[in-house]
Amino acid sequence: MTDSLNMRALMIDSANAPLRLVSIARPVPQAGQVLVRIKASGVNPLDGKIRSGQAAHARQPLPAIVGMDLAGIVESLGEGVSGWLPGDEVYAMATGIGGIQGSLAEYAAVDARLLARKPHNLSMREAAGLPLVLITAWEGLVDRARVRSGQKVLIHGGAGGVGHVAVQIARAFGARVFATGSAGQQSIIEGFGATFIDYRKSSVEDYVAEHTAGEGFDIVYDTVGGETLDASFKAARVYHGHVLSCLGWGQHSLAPLSFRGATYSGVFTLLPLLTGQGREHHGEILREAAGLIEAGKLVPLLDPHSFTLESAEAAHALLLSGAAKGRLVIEV
Repeated sequence: MTDSLNMRALMIDSANAPLRLVSIARPVPQAGQVLVRIKASGVNPLDGKIRSGQAAHARQPLPAIVGMDLAGIVESLGEGVSGWLPGDEVYAMATGIGGIQGSLAEYAAVDARLLARKPHNLSMREAAGLPLVLITAWEGLVDRARVRSGQKVLIHGGAGGVGHVAVQIARAFGARVFATGSAGQQSIIEGFGATFIDYRKSSVEDYVAEHTAGEGFDIVYDTVGGETLDASFKAARVYHGHVLSCLGWGQHSLAPLSFRGATYSGVFTLLPLLTGQGREHHGEILREAAGLIEAGKLVPLLDPHSFTLESAEAAHALLLSGAAKGRLVIEV
């Protein structure tokens, strides 16, 4: 049991060190911040990379408390904050990188601009599984590609974290959606309303011919990276195709894209947290997406396992194993 000025949190002391449950001082919200009592913390692959010391781009030096996604309840307000009241239920991607305390803790002081009201039809656990993947999908499809009705959209990795949300956003905007995956993911992808493509059995040329009469897709969103991004360039529609990637970090030839007269956009969701620029927009995205969620057009895919701070190590182990059947969330 912690006293009123302390809180429990999970600390990582050094690369690959175990999660250590500690009692530390509860943060005090500064000007522009909101103190959130965290009820659930989403687990992302980047958390594992930070923990292993392989995520220099996240600028989260160890020792640190990790965790970027959260859902919780407003506890108190810092100076100059309006629009929130203690007791409000919120969700956000607001912590865990750039030296900011993460969400594997009972409380966090977060920038009020990053917060949005939790969709009323989601539990805290469900809401905590969405922010990073939702923002990543939205920035690509809506902000960069301007997805709209009548377009044909291809999502690579349609059963993954970003992928399953991207499928639903594209469909909500009226697009006809196709998604790649393995045979075991077919029911998940089709359950979200996309046409399934088995990437192991169909070549790019085959599925472009079958589903677009050889013209290519209006939007191709790569959520896998590597060779999949190269395949994306070959799948884009001539002149009007737009390729997106949230993992476009390797060395790639742009020739296939250039020969189609198509365009490319990179998505790097961490920028507002790292630079301070554009934080209002992250809050806006979560607010707009809440409307889709409450209308039943967007639902999170969660792994059925439950975790707490005491069993969080098992959640990280499941993340690293690649065996998770959806988003992982730790209840605080």
